[in-house]
Amino acid sequence: MAEAGDALARLVRDEGTRVLATLVRVTGDVDLAQDAAQDAVVRALQTWPRDGVPDNPRAWLLVTAKRRAIDIIRREARRAGKETEAVMFAEPGPESAEAVDDDLLRLVFTCCHPALSVEAQVALALRTLGGLSTAEVARGLMVPEATMAKRLTRAKQKIAQARIPYRVPSAEELPGRLAGVAATVYLVFNEGYAAGAGADLVRGALTAEAVRLARLLAALMPDEPTVLGLLALLLLQDARRDARVDDEGRVLLLRDQDRRRWDASAIKEGVELVGRALRRTLDRPDPYVVQAAIAACHALAPTYADTNWDAVVSWYDVLLSVQDTPVVRLNLAAAVAERDGPEAGMALVEAIEGLDAYPWWHATRGELLHRMRRPEAARAAYERALALGMSAPQAEHLRRRIAELS
Repeated sequence: MAEAGDALARLVRDEGTRVLATLVRVTGDVDLAQDAAQDAVVRALQTWPRDGVPDNPRAWLLVTAKRRAIDIIRREARRAGKETEAVMFAEPGPESAEAVDDDLLRLVFTCCHPALSVEAQVALALRTLGGLSTAEVARGLMVPEATMAKRLTRAKQKIAQARIPYRVPSAEELPGRLAGVAATVYLVFNEGYAAGAGADLVRGALTAEAVRLARLLAALMPDEPTVLGLLALLLLQDARRDARVDDEGRVLLLRDQDRRRWDASAIKEGVELVGRALRRTLDRPDPYVVQAAIAACHALAPTYADTNWDAVVSWYDVLLSVQDTPVVRLNLAAAVAERDGPEAGMALVEAIEGLDAYPWWHATRGELLHRMRRPEAARAAYERALALGMSAPQAEHLRRRIAELS
């Protein structure tokens, strides 16, 4: 029953996000759309367990949300005169020729308005349409939850005060929105690929949505290397999805995965996209293209032992030249540990500042200390990582590593 309830909640959440995107388009008011969509989600969670899931869950949610939006408009005096608008959005008119043909992608672009900082753009888009809680957005962007809550509030206030329209940008405006849009799609994928909390390691609906949005971006901007690199990276990462857990749902690290279960067609497409993107970034590396090149190194290795760690480390050095962040340095340290041994990797890990609240910095330290046969220090690092929070499968993996130290 618990598993069925979780599955239903995921279905409602995922479909509710699409409904929200449609409501924002047809009402032009994100607060109204959020209120109406949330009410529809609550009603679904109340009635579907009793009456059964409708044949078309999204249509059910959309009709319910539209009715709620109309009720809100009619009740609020400050919205006087908008009843006609409420009737109009029940039957949306034709889209312009330049319109982005997807509501979710449209909403990503509207959240990523250049009047907002890139950090605020990404946070607002993740919270609004990524289906992520404020806590999940904060974790993904590595800031305290209270700080993130204030950032989201300020972003929405700025949109309202500046009367920033929720509309599709013109073709000329697309490049200016790209940084925020790409970052949003990337972080939505990351939350799906390795959920920060909950019972599942992978939230397949989020990864699939991110790949779909990346494909739409590639159709809009087919010669843009950032978009090509982003799509390549997502395909190469997602290709490993079926091999990342064993038959009992336990996490399998990259070295332990059965590579025969990797999606060969996704790898082929991803590698080809990497080649196209690299040819377009000869003068200045693009972070997504470089990350995709690293993913390709792993995807093309027939076995873990055959991984070209020299190439991986070299690509991380390139990435640092354009994206010098603590997390990139942590990933570089892990690659160096594979190439040169845990002591070499540990020296780099210990030199990184700013990751004390990041569970994977502590987990990496634990793993390297484990390999260095320092059980007490490894246990302390693993336990610190667990205390900072992660998904149930990831936590269980660390507990198994702790048990091996006994």
